[in-house]
Amino acid sequence: MTSFLSTSRHPSIQSSLATRLGIVLLTLAITACGGTDDPAPMPVPSLTATTPVDSATSVPLNATLSASFDLAMEALTGTTFTLKQGTTGVTGTVATSADGKTATFSPSSSLTASSVYTATITTGAKSAEGTRLVAARSWSFTTGVAADTAPPQVSSTTPAAESAGVAINRKVTVSFNEAMDPLTFTSATFTVRQGDTQVPGTVVYGPGTTATFTPGSALASSAILTASVSTDVKDLNGNRLASAFTWSFTTGASAAMGPMPVSLGTAGNYAILAKSGVSTVPASSVTGDIGLGPAAASYLTGFSLVADATNIFASSPQLVGRAYAANYAVPTPSNLTTAVGNMEGAYTDAASRPTPDFLELGTGDIGGRTLAPGLYKWTSTVTLPTNVTISGGANDVWIFQTTGDLTVGAAQRITLSGGAQAKNIFWQVAGRTTMGAGSHFEGVLLCKTDVTLETGATMNGRILSQTQVALQKATVTEPPR
Repeated sequence: MTSFLSTSRHPSIQSSLATRLGIVLLTLAITACGGTDDPAPMPVPSLTATTPVDSATSVPLNATLSASFDLAMEALTGTTFTLKQGTTGVTGTVATSADGKTATFSPSSSLTASSVYTATITTGAKSAEGTRLVAARSWSFTTGVAADTAPPQVSSTTPAAESAGVAINRKVTVSFNEAMDPLTFTSATFTVRQGDTQVPGTVVYGPGTTATFTPGSALASSAILTASVSTDVKDLNGNRLASAFTWSFTTGASAAMGPMPVSLGTAGNYAILAKSGVSTVPASSVTGDIGLGPAAASYLTGFSLVADATNIFASSPQLVGRAYAANYAVPTPSNLTTAVGNMEGAYTDAASRPTPDFLELGTGDIGGRTLAPGLYKWTSTVTLPTNVTISGGANDVWIFQTTGDLTVGAAQRITLSGGAQAKNIFWQVAGRTTMGAGSHFEGVLLCKTDVTLETGATMNGRILSQTQVALQKATVTEPPR
């Protein structure tokens, strides 16, 4: 005869069953609510830059449009990247770059002169991982009266021509004076060679107007390398480089520390670049050029500007360089449009660098510290209430990211040591930047909003502001590139 054990007479068994039942119910509840083992949500793509930019004028009749994204995208099509003149659709060919981050729209025929067009990226556009844009993005521009037939030009390179001691773990970049066709940049059109041997690597165009060659492995040490861009690269309007561009540099024996530097493109041609205004309380001193666009020269205040006979630029007794504004004569407007686009691309690049080496250091108070090369991130205001030292080698790089403001206390200084260079220090600031009276700053400032240098403040670096810059008897000196 089979015997059955009653749980009512054995409390330990009853307790064990209750515990097991509780665990099962808790597991089911966690699963139903999306427990801790659920995968993280996939990132949503964003449109980061367009060519032409929104509200651009005098756009060439043979223009090709481009749209850049922060994530690799599935190939866009004529239904996800559209162009209209009023309510009439424009036919064209849509292509996506090899890395998936740039799409182009090439109209089937020339655009109509002096007309307004609207381009749209629809919510049908998806990232390579399948996530869609949250909302459609549109931008408009007005055409000019002629096609663009001028060939593009190289505006800068890294490393610079004839550079020596270049770190063996760095990339090679080339920037242009205008937007280029990303589909024309390949390992055949942008090469790096050691003697007759081509260095293996990958080529990507963007952000901004910069193409980047990433070596497959560390570069040879103490070697002469030659980079070259062929005439098969084209601008967005179909114009080829007039002649192949070649430059050489010599590597050192060691690798650099810190992240890859941020490419400034043609924004790096300016000591100060802003979109809505640059003001001075005389007498300030700026060594380097000032650029302002899309705002006009009337928003360059306090400089006592004197226009050149060509009206391409102006001079000022407070400026060791030239001042350029969007309403000056050709080619200044298009040059500034490109530079501002490069500035915005550089800001996006700096802000999107992942996996910081230092997170929330000092909860934003970095006074009194010595900062090693690396990527720093804060989700708060960053303050320098006392002196700060940035210490590292000549090829090392620092990127400082903050979602808040940046404030340097009055009479406080940033000092460089160990060979660190201002051109390799990048401050990405989502809020506003204030440099207190008598303070000293080092580095390239990529600011989403306004920048103020109070009385007697000095700076070795560049100010790239997406709104306005105010100088109060201040000094800004651009570093060598």
